[in-house]
Amino acid sequence: MPVASLPTPVGPLAVTVENETVTRLTWSDVSEGESCALLEEALSQLRAYFDGRLQTFNLPLAPKGNELHQAVFKAMLDIPYGQTRTYGDVAKDLGTYGQPVGQACGANPIPVIIPCHRILSATGLGGYSGAGGLDTKIALLKMEGGYPFLL
Repeated sequence: MPVASLPTPVGPLAVTVENETVTRLTWSDVSEGESCALLEEALSQLRAYFDGRLQTFNLPLAPKGNELHQAVFKAMLDIPYGQTRTYGDVAKDLGTYGQPVGQACGANPIPVIIPCHRILSATGLGGYSGAGGLDTKIALLKMEGGYPFLL
């Protein structure tokens, strides 16, 4: 399975491709298996995102997760660059509660590309399961201009 990484302002990010889809993004500096066109495209889009040249990723994604997780992942993908929503907003739209939405955010296997950093608590930042925790979430939000209180 092809895996490759690139340096970014929030640390090295490694993308994993399986069956012609992106299945995982982790904070690590690894390369395994042969490269493929999709892996190169994912790395190119990540570079463009961090350079401020890309606001919406266009990649085939296959995140693992249960039915609620899939619904939350889709809701995250629907949040435009530079905007945020709360766990409660997403929960209301999906007919559930904020806590399961937060758990789905924490289980997101493709952070940054599926922008879980754009979901906040009603009273603050909420959490972030990526490397660097809230510092990484803040860096991503600042980069996107999505949380004006941080700027």
